[in-house]
Formats: sequence, C-alpha cells, structure tokens
Amino acid sequence: MTKNWTRRKILQGIGVSAAAIAFSGCNRPQNQAQNLPPSALEMEQIIKPETLEKPNLTVGFVPVNDCAPFAIAWEKGFFHKYGLNVQLSREASWANSRDGIIFGRLDASPVVSGTVTNAWIGAEGARHFPLCAAMTIHRHGNALTMNKGMWEAGVRPWQDYQGDLEAMGADLRGYFEKAPTDQKVWAVPLNTAIYEYFVRYLLSAIGLNPVENLRLIITPPPQMVSNMRIGAMQGYMVAEPWNTRAITGNEGIGFTFAQGHEIWKGHPDRLLAVSQSFIENNPKTYRSLVKAMISACQYCSKAENREEVAQIISQRSFTGSKIEFTRPGIVGNYNYGGFDNKTRIKDSPHTTIFFDLSSDISSIEYDHSTFLWQSESLWLMTQAARWGQIAEFPKDAEEIVRKAWRTDLYREIASEMGINCPSDDYKVEPASAFIDQKAFDPSDPVGYLNSFKIRANQPQSFYFS
Repeated sequence: MTKNWTRRKILQGIGVSAAAIAFSGCNRPQNQAQNLPPSALEMEQIIKPETLEKPNLTVGFVPVNDCAPFAIAWEKGFFHKYGLNVQLSREASWANSRDGIIFGRLDASPVVSGTVTNAWIGAEGARHFPLCAAMTIHRHGNALTMNKGMWEAGVRPWQDYQGDLEAMGADLRGYFEKAPTDQKVWAVPLNTAIYEYFVRYLLSAIGLNPVENLRLIITPPPQMVSNMRIGAMQGYMVAEPWNTRAITGNEGIGFTFAQGHEIWKGHPDRLLAVSQSFIENNPKTYRSLVKAMISACQYCSKAENREEVAQIISQRSFTGSKIEFTRPGIVGNYNYGGFDNKTRIKDSPHTTIFFDLSSDISSIEYDHSTFLWQSESLWLMTQAARWGQIAEFPKDAEEIVRKAWRTDLYREIASEMGINCPSDDYKVEPASAFIDQKAFDPSDPVGYLNSFKIRANQPQSFYFS
C-alpha cells in the first residue's frame, strides 16, 4: 500500500512538473524587440544597430532571481543603448538555456558555473562544444533547502551552528544513518555544475560520501517546490526565489539550510555564455552585449534600485513569482525559516551580488562581481575530476580556461567603459571562504584534489604526466 501511494505521489509530481513547463512556455515574452517600454526608449542610443554585425539577438533567461540583469537590460534600455534588438526567451531549465546556445537557437544565455569549461572537456559525457564567457551575471543568490522531515530529525540552518562544522555534521550524519534510501534524495537544476559540486562538497566535508549516501536528481527550478511537497525529494539546491518560497509563512514545506555563499563565499553563480564562433563572427555585437549586461549588473547592484528590481522580475514575463518570494534574495532581508517560530532573518547585500564587492568578499584592487577569475574555473575542474566526471584533471587545464573564460576580452570591454580590473587571472581562495576552512591555491590544483579523502573511485590519485 505504501509503495503504491509513493508511486502515485511521484506520478502526480510529474503531472505538476509538466504543467509548470507548459506554463512557462506559454508565458514567454513575445516581440520584445518591437515593443520596448518607454523607459528603454528614453535611453540614449550610443551605438547604432547598423554598425553591428548582428544587432538582432535572441537571448535566453531562466525564471529565477538571477534573470534580473536581463530584465533590467531590456526594461531600462541598456540593450537599446548599445544598439541591440533583443528578444528575450524564457527557458524551462538550465539544460535548455545551455543547449539553446549549443544548437543555435539562442545567441546568448546564462549558464550555471561549471557548464562552460565542462563543455570543453566533456565532463560526464557532456556534449563537446566551445562555450565561452567573459563575465559573470551574479555571484551568490542560491541556497540549499531541506524539508520538514530533516528538521524533525534534528537538522537546523547552518547559521544556528555558529560555524561549528562538527556539530552540524553530527546532526546531518544522524539523519542519513537512520533514513531509508527513498528519504535520501536531493535535487539540483543541472549536473556537472556548481550546485551539484556544492552538495557533494558539503556532505564530504562532514565525512559522508555523497556517492554512497545520496541520490542526486536533476529537476528544473520551477518544479522543485511541488516535488518536495509530494515527497519526491528531501532537499534541493537552487537559485532564489525557490528557497524562500518553501519556508514557513510561505509554502511551509521546508527551511533554508545554507546559502551557497556559506559553502564558498564569493563564488560565481551564473555566467553569460555564447559560442566561440559568435565572438569570432560578431566581435562588435559581442562587445555591445557585454557592455549592456555590465551596465545592467551595475544598476542591479545599487541599493536604491533593488526594490524596483525585485518588482520588475516578479512580473509574469520574468519569474512570475510573488514579490514576497522574490524580494529577500534581491533586497537582502533573507529569511532562513524553520519550524520553531524563531526569527532567522539576515540582512545582507551579499545575498545576491551583481557588481560591487565589499572588502570581506574581496580585498583585491579593482575586483568586482562581473570580473571572471580563471582560477575559479580551475576549482570547478577539480570537482569534476574529484567526482569522476572526467578521468583526470586536464593536463591543458590552463589553456582550456584561457579559451573558455575570456578574461582578456572582459578587460578590453570594461576598459572602454572606464572600469578598472584586477591585473591577475588567478587568485588564492582563502580558507575562510569555504565552509570546511580548506584553502584553494590555483598553482597546485592536483595537490588540492589529492588532499580530499572522499572522492569517486577511491583511492585513485590524479597526476600530471
């Protein structure tokens, strides 16, 4: 009887998921390039469309909070300013957003960190394709949500442990030791990308092998709340507003265990991806696109604009989410929730970072959020190798990163906008940036990789040859 009921619930969840996809498709903005709002048309056009190789672009976005720079670039006229006629395409999932570029349906689209270089190296069977990115869309802005059952088993939000990894680990291990197999299912929106790596990193940091103790499933963001509600998963890691939506007072099905920046402070979340051929064939257009997106990120970064940004992305054309779900991740009054009536609201501009960085995030001169550190891509590659998604850490990793994360182009484009950038491509990630206090030195990625006791195919070691 229990087995049939579980199956029925899962089938119901599939139905809900299919409806969510259909809804997002019907909700796609139409003819945007021909119907710019008055606020966009008021923006002075400093680059004429006829001077660009391809002024008419189709650009993807996924209905989560980090669509904000795309929404602002369109609504406020930054695309128009730089001579671009943009049609925004609402994508049902992060896989769709990536594949739209690979198969030529989209000219540009945001992708989850890890996607760009993993397309070059074919991580876990990924289609080989020369994806490129010159900038991040934002840093932070995501979280790990757990269901009420994990709360009842004694797990609490990370902030309750006040940095005590051992105490948190004891509670989380206690849950996994007692829970049946079908109660050890978590979801991420895409494999071979940073959210999967964060989930695996967290569990291994407390001594649990995620390969043996957890079943990770791939679920598009709009489907996560409904699938947790029916018991198809006990946890998920995703961008806002889908974490805030789950907490008590909203959907009431879960609580935020940790924000992504509590696992790796300062991490890149979304990159603006295009194909390598797009950059080569449309160099002027690409510069206009990056300038428009940098300008939008700067607008989103300003404290005085954030309430407006939250209102704009809550529109049906973008996330279609209630403002009370959208606002915390943008404005920064973030509520972790819980089932004990305690207040767990943290006011922080670091909840989602679009451009400006405070000194506790980075003290490097001229550093800012949209600047891509190539060393961060090396960290992502270490995790692909750690979990067996590639056979070994690439011998030509630095060359791949130079081709994929176009820091050189970003510096040129930013300079034309009067924006200074760090002079280096690599930086050490200090121990304080990670939840387990383990620093990452990009000068020795293989040594870093071999220092982890828990990884796929133990006790395999990785070496340059």
